[in-house]
Amino acid sequence: MDSISEITTRINEFRDARDWKQFHNPKDMAISVSVEAAELMEQFQWKNEAECAEQIKNNREAVADEMADVAIYLFELADLMNMDLGSEMLRKLEKNAEKYPVQKAKGSNKKYDDLN
Repeated sequence: MDSISEITTRINEFRDARDWKQFHNPKDMAISVSVEAAELMEQFQWKNEAECAEQIKNNREAVADEMADVAIYLFELADLMNMDLGSEMLRKLEKNAEKYPVQKAKGSNKKYDDLN
């Protein structure tokens, strides 16, 4: 699997070959992440659990395309903001581990401030 930096380089090469960087700024990239996330959610809208499983089985590429679109925009957004996305993800996982200790959070869907 390619690293985040290698994928980001490929994303930037794709963007730059089309002279699109002029349109890509943090605000619009954040909006684009949200738009693509909505398109991903649309794949599952109004479907129960079994129908969602069927959607994934029968339309795996369409679902994967929407997931990839979200990730592509997110990787580019991080790059535009000079953030190392991999490091930020690891930092956030550590923060989440403190907020959701295993002994309190295991098997629970409660938010951290509702855990006993």
